[in-house]
Amino acid sequence: MRESFLNEEEVKNTDNYKALCERWRKIYLELDQETLEQRFSLKSDENARYITYFNEEYRLDKKTGMLTMVYDPKRELSFQTVMTIYHLFYYTKPGAKVSGEDVPFRLVKRAAPFERAFIRTILEPLARTFDGHAGELEKACLALKGQAIRQGDVGYRIHAFDCMPLTMVFWDGDDEFPAQANILFDAKITDFLHEETVVLVASELFRRLVEESGIRDVCL
Repeated sequence: MRESFLNEEEVKNTDNYKALCERWRKIYLELDQETLEQRFSLKSDENARYITYFNEEYRLDKKTGMLTMVYDPKRELSFQTVMTIYHLFYYTKPGAKVSGEDVPFRLVKRAAPFERAFIRTILEPLARTFDGHAGELEKACLALKGQAIRQGDVGYRIHAFDCMPLTMVFWDGDDEFPAQANILFDAKITDFLHEETVVLVASELFRRLVEESGIRDVCL
């Protein structure tokens, strides 16, 4: 059976992120590492395996399973990043493939109960942050190696992982309508991640877009 995203006690104690990350590090170490290396085409050397997440390279120590950023190994990684990478390795089904069909969050399998929170914590802040800053948003999308699409005022297809494309669409505000944003996911994304982890991926995309845009005042 698949491991639950959060057990009951962890839901009650959501400040215990470090303990949760430690638990997932141990779960990762129990997985067949060579199978993971082949399944995800991971680069490796004598001591570690490597994976790219939103255009940043991460290192997984072969002995300890510790996850660090390659260019800044002392940097404390976010809970979202750690969970998403470990979850990718744990939840991906054998033979999982993207469908090529983009769907909104509400149509991601089993994700509908989280839609209101997704809109409130991801889509609305994304729209407010880049309202009047379409140029900065486009710059950020390009920095993440996004591919432009013909949707919205700014539309880009951006890969979280090599196997996980996301589509970000933004409409700038004007005198009649406020700014709007949407993030679309491959219809088969839950063949790679737990449905709750999909929210963490979107949150990381938002963070990286803000980081690459240079905007300092984030509208949460």
